[in-house]
Amino acid sequence: LHMGKTMKEDLTVVVKEIKQLYPPEFNVFSTYAELYHNYFASQVKKNAESHLEDKDIYLLLSWVHNIYPKDMRKDHVLAKELEKVKLGSLLPSSLSKELEKKYLDSEEATIKESLSKCLDKEIQRWKEDKEPEKLNGHFQSELLAIFVIQSIYSGQQRAKDISAAVGKELACRLFRELLAFLKSYKDAFEDFKEKGKKHRYYKPILIANINNCWNFR
Repeated sequence: LHMGKTMKEDLTVVVKEIKQLYPPEFNVFSTYAELYHNYFASQVKKNAESHLEDKDIYLLLSWVHNIYPKDMRKDHVLAKELEKVKLGSLLPSSLSKELEKKYLDSEEATIKESLSKCLDKEIQRWKEDKEPEKLNGHFQSELLAIFVIQSIYSGQQRAKDISAAVGKELACRLFRELLAFLKSYKDAFEDFKEKGKKHRYYKPILIANINNCWNFR
């Protein structure tokens, strides 16, 4: 963040105040931009090659794919000048792909685990001597659907904020996880239907879960 802010502020000064003090053939802005970019890229590469936590990988990828090319290089003062310099990415493609894979694997595993825990809690609720909650007069097991849908959606949005390609890849992965979750949910519900017939609130629990289908659709 400090390097990005410094680079943006200093290059703005070069454009507004320093560039006109030199003859055009000196390409003063290009010299500054290339030196700043090369240093910035070397630091990003150094960080990328070290051990990173998941949140650090996300931040680094956000800089490479989003913040640096869009917020910095498309800045209204700098964009025109930077287009002439043709700076590359902050990370080599191979290293960027490696980080993307780590991020996608981690995000997929995290969401998969949270969906599994959520289903376990829901199954536990069926065993309690409690009537399901009502929403607008109808039995609902709504928290399950809301949690699952929000988990999938927010995961997709976070990935999309890095890049469209990363967002698309995670969406495909999470779609498979959603299908697997729904199958586990269906199997657990079928099991309850078979074994829970003596439950005090058997019918309301059935209705609540059937109503869940609308939310999942």
